[in-house]
Amino acid sequence: MATRNSILRLMNLSRHVACPCHACNPSGALRSAAFPAANHVVRSLAQTVPEKEYAFEVAAANLRFGEGVTKEVGMDFANMKARKVGVFTDGNVKNLPPMKMARESLDASGVSYEVFDSVAVEPTDASWQEAIAWSRKHDFSHFLAVGGGSVMDTAKAANLYEIRFLALINVLIFVTPVRFTVYKDADLFDFINAPVGKGLPITEKLRPLIAVPTTAGTGSETTGTAILDIPSRNFKTGIANRALKPTLGIVDTLNTDTCPTEVHISAGLDVLFHSMESYTAIPYYERTPRPANPNLRPAYQGSNPISDVFSTWALRQTVKYLPRIAKDKHDKEAQTQMLF
Repeated sequence: MATRNSILRLMNLSRHVACPCHACNPSGALRSAAFPAANHVVRSLAQTVPEKEYAFEVAAANLRFGEGVTKEVGMDFANMKARKVGVFTDGNVKNLPPMKMARESLDASGVSYEVFDSVAVEPTDASWQEAIAWSRKHDFSHFLAVGGGSVMDTAKAANLYEIRFLALINVLIFVTPVRFTVYKDADLFDFINAPVGKGLPITEKLRPLIAVPTTAGTGSETTGTAILDIPSRNFKTGIANRALKPTLGIVDTLNTDTCPTEVHISAGLDVLFHSMESYTAIPYYERTPRPANPNLRPAYQGSNPISDVFSTWALRQTVKYLPRIAKDKHDKEAQTQMLF
């Protein structure tokens, strides 16, 4: 992209050259030697136009669908040989069947865990800091989020910023101990999207996170995005990186049974707007600049033939089933289709 000074120089050169048209220059000769210089600047600026993107990448989420499938989460962590799980939920969901099923499953599989049930419904930088501080007091090997988008996003942030202490067993076994610390010195704004934050890339592998959504709309169980409010700056922003994406999303059709009608409608409108935004996004091949390295390709790359299929399908499902949910929140077919 041309610099501000280059543009100013071009404007200045253009102001001081003779007009080359026949009316202003009967002799047909330019009266200034500056015009060729201006042409040179134009050509150099044209050469600096960033190349457009030419590819898109599909990073599919791992999802498990089924009625009552939340009861498998304990076995999942046992299969992963989880040492200690950090469980995130909020003040309402902690007393509801989804959290009860998750606890019972963890207990049945003998998985050690701690629960943080103070997730803010609309996370802020302050609420994230509280969750991160809590997480840093423990030595979690894995994470579990049971709740809506706010819970899942907060768990992603805690996973990113939490300190994983060096296990004694590694000190005993390895000559050079394995580092278990993930971004222990990072400031909250290091990874938050620019220009609010620094937007630094996440290059370290995070710990496994299983997400169990209790609403049908946010889709956070499938994405590498975490959203928060920053009241002091009047911003709503977040972190977007594939590294944040949950290892597994467990979509249980029983988990939206206790949602009030208003929550069903709000979540359904989320689906509607997300699918519209996806379908109408700038095409991937119009995006600039093209990344210099595939690792720099963003999580959200613009509309493409694959996303168009899902977007149009989601739009049709929402138009068909959301009105049914609004009329009868116990319409099981409509609940299930909205979760899909």
